[in-house]
Amino acid sequence: MSKKDVTLQYCDEIIDQFEKVCKHPIVEKSSVYYAGVDLGTACIVVAVLDENRRPVAGRYQYADVVRDGMVVDYFGAVQIIREMKAQLEEELGVEELLYAAAAIPPGTDTLDGGAVKNVIQGAGFEITNLLDESTAANAVLRIKNGAIVDIGGGTAEIAVISLGGIVASRSVRMAGDMFDQAIIAFIKRKYNLLIGERTAEQIKIEIGSAYALDPELTMEIKGRNLVDGLPKNIVVHSEDVRGALLECLVKITTAIKETLERTPPELSADIIDRGITLTGGGALLRGLDQLIQSETGIDVHIAEDPLDCVAKGAGAVLDHVDVLHDVLDTDGGHM
Repeated sequence: MSKKDVTLQYCDEIIDQFEKVCKHPIVEKSSVYYAGVDLGTACIVVAVLDENRRPVAGRYQYADVVRDGMVVDYFGAVQIIREMKAQLEEELGVEELLYAAAAIPPGTDTLDGGAVKNVIQGAGFEITNLLDESTAANAVLRIKNGAIVDIGGGTAEIAVISLGGIVASRSVRMAGDMFDQAIIAFIKRKYNLLIGERTAEQIKIEIGSAYALDPELTMEIKGRNLVDGLPKNIVVHSEDVRGALLECLVKITTAIKETLERTPPELSADIIDRGITLTGGGALLRGLDQLIQSETGIDVHIAEDPLDCVAKGAGAVLDHVDVLHDVLDTDGGHM
């Protein structure tokens, strides 16, 4: 079994464990609990590990309190996390989950990073650390030398890894949500039809692609005719959707290439040998791996189940189960 297969198998195991404990928490005596919080663009996740670093409980809730990596609804975010924290404490039979860690996009400024910290503290946690998402994701992917591209709902993070640490990184506000907005704008411009974000996301999932398909796909959608204001059905083609996403995809591939260009020359051979690993909900866009491989000349691998139930649009479980696994090892979380 190759190193890549071992990495993806381990990643699958972590996700599978988290899925199970979300449904059926493991209530056993533990001297210490580790909590991790993800404020994702599409979903908020709180995960709990025991003293042996096993996932024992978790909750997730879809929310619209973060946009493009920034907290836009402070009070809403605090309330959601506070409620999830209370539910987890009740499920585990503990008086209080006290300590937590979180991850933020690389390059996040002090203001945005401070907002994430304030939200988690406002929900009743004492935050032990903020870690950039690429470093966090790599604690699960276990890449010693290579590159990670994590495309979530609000941002895409690119990181070059050497000896398990980041040597070059970049975050761009171009990801799943912007894909949806690009589709909405295209449908409006070409067909004079107004559609909502949910329809745009369905289009992206069902016929969206970054590379030519064989065969190409079609989908019938409904919207409001901007000419007469009446409901109208049209058929959308995958070629058109690909064209709508072109500008978004160019920005992502350009950011990847620019990050690779800043990589120390001695690491280039490692990246070529190891390739680029795609994670996050954006990794599910058809042909995205082919497009990036075509643009960079480097093999691209998609992490198994990059989205999964708890990480829709964001790769959130990968980000923060690993935060629990490594970051909280410094201080720990106590009952």
